[in-house]
Amino acid sequence: MKNSTMMVRVARRNIEADGIVSFEFASPDGRDLPAFDAGSHIDVHLPTGHVRQYSLCSAPHERSRYQIAVLREEHSRGGSAGMHDAVKEGDELSVSMPRNHFALASVPAKHLMLAGGIGLTPLLCMAQHLDRTGKDFELHYCVRSRSRAAFLERLADASWAERVHYHFDDEDEHQRLRLDALLKDATPDTHLYVCGPQGFMNAVLDAARASGWPESRMHYEFFSAPTVDTSADGSFEVCLARTGKTVTIPADRTVTQALADAGVDVPVSCEQGICGTCLTRVLDGEPEHRDLFLSPEEQSRNDQFLPCCSRSKSGRLVLDL
Repeated sequence: MKNSTMMVRVARRNIEADGIVSFEFASPDGRDLPAFDAGSHIDVHLPTGHVRQYSLCSAPHERSRYQIAVLREEHSRGGSAGMHDAVKEGDELSVSMPRNHFALASVPAKHLMLAGGIGLTPLLCMAQHLDRTGKDFELHYCVRSRSRAAFLERLADASWAERVHYHFDDEDEHQRLRLDALLKDATPDTHLYVCGPQGFMNAVLDAARASGWPESRMHYEFFSAPTVDTSADGSFEVCLARTGKTVTIPADRTVTQALADAGVDVPVSCEQGICGTCLTRVLDGEPEHRDLFLSPEEQSRNDQFLPCCSRSKSGRLVLDL
């Protein structure tokens, strides 16, 4: 089962910074695009055959367009290079309906947003929505240098420009991010949102946990999963509780791949343990979590896992399938 898709036209392509290009998608017939919430992403089906997830950075009320921004990765596996090299204005692409695994807190709160590089994209969308709805927020944008910072002019021209704080690695010490102080000085109702490279996100999340932030006030979204050493992987069994069927998961197949081979369809999208599409309840056994979607607290409960990437520490897992 795949997420439903629709066709869009590339209405505009623009260089935003060194290595970063933005793309605006519009409906081919000029109609409004489906609504989305701040923090949402779409799957983009590239002409190269790759499918990649990109956060929407246009404002949710702008129904005439979806905007994404893509950083060309140095070691691209075909996604970012395909977007940069193969997608041009006027092209038509298939994209998924927007989905949101990085939503704003629904309770009254102050919103503290930390963006690392291209991680600005979902937070930019959030900032526009928070300003439009009169919510309290501040955005910290951390980048190696100004030349690599996307949307600087857009941020400077925004009605909420005074809420943005810039931190460039190659500039004066006084403008560097004082992470520990920022987290410790936050009010008890503040919710934290962080997106960017994995090292940046881990540093922020580790600092927040060390400062006593509860997981319920920490929101984050990873872009890609690190390479995992699979050389020691072995086989195990998965039992499907609803039918009693047992499927052997070979060492060289993921759970979702082996289940698909056995005729059992589990919804998947990123297949890297990032998006949460395949999240499945575990009724018995101990998963080996390899995802970046569940929090450490959620992983420790061992009552759910992402079968697109995670495996099993026990010889058998019983799943709610």
